[in-house]
Amino acid sequence: MMPSHFFPGKTVLITGASRGLGASISQAFWAAGADLILLARSTSSLTEVADRLRQSSQNGQRLTTISVDLALENAPNLIFEGLAQFTARLDVLVNNAAILGPIGPLDENSRTEWEATVRVNLLAPAAISRMAIPWMKKQNGGSILNLSGGGATSPRPFFSAYATAKAGLVRFSETLAREVEPFGIRVNCIAPGAMNTEMRDALVRAGPQQAGEDEYRKALEQGVKGGTPPENAAELAVFLASERCSKLTGKLISAVWDTWKDLPEHIDELDRSDVYTLRRIVPRDRGFLWG
Repeated sequence: MMPSHFFPGKTVLITGASRGLGASISQAFWAAGADLILLARSTSSLTEVADRLRQSSQNGQRLTTISVDLALENAPNLIFEGLAQFTARLDVLVNNAAILGPIGPLDENSRTEWEATVRVNLLAPAAISRMAIPWMKKQNGGSILNLSGGGATSPRPFFSAYATAKAGLVRFSETLAREVEPFGIRVNCIAPGAMNTEMRDALVRAGPQQAGEDEYRKALEQGVKGGTPPENAAELAVFLASERCSKLTGKLISAVWDTWKDLPEHIDELDRSDVYTLRRIVPRDRGFLWG
């Protein structure tokens, strides 16, 4: 019997696939037997990832790439035109692509850069998900995975555009999960942890005055100690898209802090609770008697 985390004959679309976490997610789904559509801005980096994966293809696996900038308004249309030329099905969508955006106090941020960050990190994943849903409806199911990030669950001063977009992406995922659940489509978020990526390097270059003393110190320490391996989140992505998690939806799962491999054993409990979700805290939640 084929293990539930294998994806032969299934198609996975991954944005931001040319480096870092996106490349690791691509490798994980490829190793699981999936056909891939890889997206990124950089044609050369995307080609390198694709060439490397093709060297380990199995059982006629297929792979294609699309170079596209998600900041462009017509990017979703370009993506699905390419998808239609490649395949007739879409089983998994991984919205991984993101930019850090302006660093520093809001009143010193470029309005153009701030809005572009929200566009790439929130509006583009929403638009791509919108176009993916009819594909998944036709085959009675699918999985949408959105990558969260620092600032989604707590304030992140000096990174207002990034934090706002990521928090919005989590609530968008919770909302969409309820909309599409009757069609067998699941929507979940992944918090990958602090990785040594270009985003971390950009934070260090910004310095303590722009990024804040605490963020800057943590980034330096992370560089010395080593960040969270991207393979952790990549493994989680494959797990959440697998049949083992066919009843799990509307959740934000941490690749680092949550015991996610045990989640299938607690599906009924999770379905009835607000565990792994964003919620408002009221006074009685903290033992205060005045609220």
